[in-house]
Amino acid sequence: MSGGRVGVRRALARLRGRDIEIKSQGELEAMRAAGALVARTLAAVTERARPGVTTAELDALAEQTIRDAGAVPSFLGYHGYPASICASVNEQIVHGIPSASTVLADGDLVSVDCGAVLDGWHGDAAVTIPVGVVSEADLALSAACRESLRAGIAAVRAGGRLSDISHAVQVAVEQAAQRSGGDYGIVAEYGGHGIGSSMHMDPFLPNLGSPGQGPRLRPGMALAIEPMLTAGDPETRELADGWTVVTVDGSRAVHWEHTVAVTEDGPWLLTVPAD
Repeated sequence: MSGGRVGVRRALARLRGRDIEIKSQGELEAMRAAGALVARTLAAVTERARPGVTTAELDALAEQTIRDAGAVPSFLGYHGYPASICASVNEQIVHGIPSASTVLADGDLVSVDCGAVLDGWHGDAAVTIPVGVVSEADLALSAACRESLRAGIAAVRAGGRLSDISHAVQVAVEQAAQRSGGDYGIVAEYGGHGIGSSMHMDPFLPNLGSPGQGPRLRPGMALAIEPMLTAGDPETRELADGWTVVTVDGSRAVHWEHTVAVTEDGPWLLTVPAD
């Protein structure tokens, strides 16, 4: 789940990274267990996401998978959020609420964000799933977002600065847009965040910006890196449900996310399947 909408002043304040949680090796390993469960849950949801399936069905599957592992969905009840996953379809960017009335159709894109807390430690990741036969333009948009996530992860280096990640995401998006001829927008109001004993922690992590700014990355930090791209103008609005964020121009949106730990040996990807 994204770090939420922030104004410029608030974003700058959070970039200073006050009170960033530093985890021990054992605590990071506990986060790895939570992250592996998130990966397994997203894999199950991806397999189930087909034309004719409702987003409520995907939510039920995710909750059952998480609870069967002795964990708890991070999102359910979070500030009143009513589901275990966010399921954002087409022009919905993030925080889409699963519903029995939202039936996936051939050609849809559905971004599924999932979090689980296991033994007190959180994992958080998101994928964008093509439903049935999806247009080449939509596949290219999703690939660009996933590529920018990989670039952000590669920028996670002990001693680096937080905004090195933001800049790497931005550059990767710009390069992908040049190659494809697309007009990709980077959503600025929502971004990544620190994570660990709570789901949302300092620092806020924007998906664009100049390098060399913000707190230094130290071993034991954990970050949820989550670029969100649109196929048009990145301006957003929130629906009346108080959660779902959509593109103002109706263009399609995608969202990819991983939880990553900072180590002396480079980034440790916590939300991938267990070995």
